[in-house]
Amino acid sequence: MKLKILQNYILGYIRVEIEGYFIERLINLCVSKKILLWSSKRKKTTLLYTNISIKDFKEITKIAKQTKCKVKIKEKKGIPFIFNKYKKRKIFFIFLLLITIGILSLSNFIWNIEIEGNNNINKQEIIEELKEHGLSVGKIKNTLNTKEIVNKMRLQRNDLAWIGIEIKGTNAIVKVVEADKKPEIIKEEEYCNIVATKPGIILKVNALNGTPLVKEGDVIKEGSLLIGGWLEGKYTGIRYVHANGEVQAKVWYTETQKIDLKQVISMQTENSENKYSVKINNFQINFYKTLSKFKKYDTIEKTKKVKIFSDFYLPIEITEKTNIELVENTIENTIEEAKEKAVQEAKKILDEQVKNKEKLVNTYINYEETEQYVQAQVIYEVLEEIWTKEKIVF
Repeated sequence: MKLKILQNYILGYIRVEIEGYFIERLINLCVSKKILLWSSKRKKTTLLYTNISIKDFKEITKIAKQTKCKVKIKEKKGIPFIFNKYKKRKIFFIFLLLITIGILSLSNFIWNIEIEGNNNINKQEIIEELKEHGLSVGKIKNTLNTKEIVNKMRLQRNDLAWIGIEIKGTNAIVKVVEADKKPEIIKEEEYCNIVATKPGIILKVNALNGTPLVKEGDVIKEGSLLIGGWLEGKYTGIRYVHANGEVQAKVWYTETQKIDLKQVISMQTENSENKYSVKINNFQINFYKTLSKFKKYDTIEKTKKVKIFSDFYLPIEITEKTNIELVENTIENTIEEAKEKAVQEAKKILDEQVKNKEKLVNTYINYEETEQYVQAQVIYEVLEEIWTKEKIVF
């Protein structure tokens, strides 16, 4: 929110007086339409003073008519109005001319790169590879060959089904479609075995085509041959085939968690501090001391790129760092409480691995107790199809 207020100071904002009997309704409508009101002060029940950005002023006048309220401009604040105040002076026009020239010059460069459509591929990874092929922040737009960059990215990455680059203002929008990882398809006329995908104990083998190589009760490991891709006849000898069938096994998922009987937990207090910095291209200005006033703290960092219009970014970043004070509290657990916590944490992890609970047949829990901690080992016993086809290579 403070970043938005700082941005509005750069772009200009208005202090307004709102008068009417339905001010609460007006505020609710502003919230629903994501109109930012700040430094609000209520006088009586029918009078409100608040700040609003220039771009939202027309919208709030419409809402005021709708709620039968009156809006008056009390003050105009921010950098644009400061410049306007001194417009009669020559220095203002020189400064305005320099700003105009600067903006026109900056419009020839790429100052922001947006990545859309990536779910599994890391955003920074794509940005780094785009940089290798010629697309990076600070690049002159006229020198970019987007088709060439797209072709290089497609050749380099098998996990991209499609990629496109669109230049809007000083913004490069990179849209990607990730490729689905498909298992190797083995044609029916090709020879193959059926092998185990994980270790376990065999419960059932049904060989529709090929030679079963395991039986109920056999212990197998990952990669073990389950159904061989061949048939052997008394008179025909060995004949290779495309193995088909089903193999069901009992498998185990194990997770171990340890809980200390005396736990030191860091908790956030209500005390916090905000620190701001501005980065202009590669030059950074910090408006704060490096060290925090807190001994221990969590840091939440928000960075926002400054833009004039929807796709006209400037090489300016405003960063807000919020340090929230941490205090340490000691919690003493009983043996039973520690056991319960350890089991719950272990089960939470196992539940992410075993999605189908209908196949869960048994749960085993083992404990280890010491004077300092309790350790719980949770084992899920699950029935699964654990086979896949593997091509026979001669």
